[in-house]
Amino acid sequence: MKVALKQKSILPGFGLSMGITLAYLGFVVLIPLSAMFLKGLSISPAEFLKIITSPRTLAAFRLTFTTAFVSAFINALFGFLVAWVLVRYDFWGKKIIDALVDLPFALPTAVAGITLTAAFSRNGMIGHWLEPLGIKVAYTPLGIIIALIFIGFPFVVRTVEPVLQEIEPDIEEAAISLGANRAQIFFKIILPTVFPAILTGFSLAFARSIGEYGSVVFISGNMPMKTEIIPLLIVTKLEQYDYAGAVAIAVSMLVISFVLLFLINVLQWRLGRHLHIP
Repeated sequence: MKVALKQKSILPGFGLSMGITLAYLGFVVLIPLSAMFLKGLSISPAEFLKIITSPRTLAAFRLTFTTAFVSAFINALFGFLVAWVLVRYDFWGKKIIDALVDLPFALPTAVAGITLTAAFSRNGMIGHWLEPLGIKVAYTPLGIIIALIFIGFPFVVRTVEPVLQEIEPDIEEAAISLGANRAQIFFKIILPTVFPAILTGFSLAFARSIGEYGSVVFISGNMPMKTEIIPLLIVTKLEQYDYAGAVAIAVSMLVISFVLLFLINVLQWRLGRHLHIP
């Protein structure tokens, strides 16, 4: 008679692990966010609405979400291409390129901002070639997009890479044997498989971009109504001791970001079910 032995967990049991998890999330995430919301409740609805609908705030919201979306979209396209090259090809210098992908994770964002500003300014290494063509990067929305591309790029590459590694070459070979061409293999087999991962990388890069400050503060120039994004506006209001304005904008930013990320995750979940991808 065989007796089923219950496998013991290496880590503490579910109750203790869940308790530690909830406590950690509470101290790190919930309590700070709750404090901010409670501070926001001290502002009257009329004042709150006046702050978040002022022309300067609306311009900052528009610039923040537009540049974040554009940069995340570009990262989704080129991040997939870089992940494809790193997974499917072996070449000299592959390890170096793979390490460079993670550089934005390790590099302080302020250093990245100073470096990009120096490179794309009028007299910079790249900027002095673009200036005669009428292309101005530093202190423009284009400069903000470039900075956000830099800090969001690794999210897409590292999200897509594991999915590409799991695609068996036998599937593509079978499709070729059945007469499928390269375009059909890509759009019918590869893209449906990796698209949820691309969408995840896009959402991560987008979320990182809408809250970015260090790499943008230098290259944007922080000009109100032109190159001022929401994180810069919040810091400006704090420096001016306008705590009510900073909290109102921060709370509205948090709500909008949460709603957008929730919608993106719902879309990813629906795509995963439709494509039968776990």
